[in-house]
Amino acid sequence: MMLRSHTTVRIRSPRPEDADALTGVFRSSWPLAYAGIIPGDQLDRIVLRRDEAWWRNAISASDQMLVLEVSGIVAGYATFGASRTRGRYQGEIYELYLSPTHQGLGFGEHLFEACRNRLDERGLRGLVVWALIENAAACAFYWRRGGRPLASTMESFGKTKLEKAAFTWA
Repeated sequence: MMLRSHTTVRIRSPRPEDADALTGVFRSSWPLAYAGIIPGDQLDRIVLRRDEAWWRNAISASDQMLVLEVSGIVAGYATFGASRTRGRYQGEIYELYLSPTHQGLGFGEHLFEACRNRLDERGLRGLVVWALIENAAACAFYWRRGGRPLASTMESFGKTKLEKAAFTWA
């Protein structure tokens, strides 16, 4: 007799008790995504700044965050809201990250679509997501979701300037 395990996937609003798990997701996903792209000292500062207290504050201060839970474990998060740039793209996904063990399994697509649904519910039409050009995995993810780069700008990390692209959906 073979026993089958069932993976449950849930996307929900974050709770204060998620702060520790979100710290772990952030501290494991960012070095993987940006090693060799963002200078090491800058990347270390960014990662260390987002401790449990930072996440508790972010959770309590915003209704613009979603958590991806896989079989009861916080496996990712996304933040979203009104676009920070003016124009026809009114909604923006600011961040979307998964723990390394949950990447490449289709969970990111669920989280992405949940953000799009929330933006639609808020009446924000059109979507923009910014990604560093050198982050090939992120750019490929947004391309596969139908996003196309419309514009680019430079972002500074210390003395290093990196190009980022605006992926857009009508």
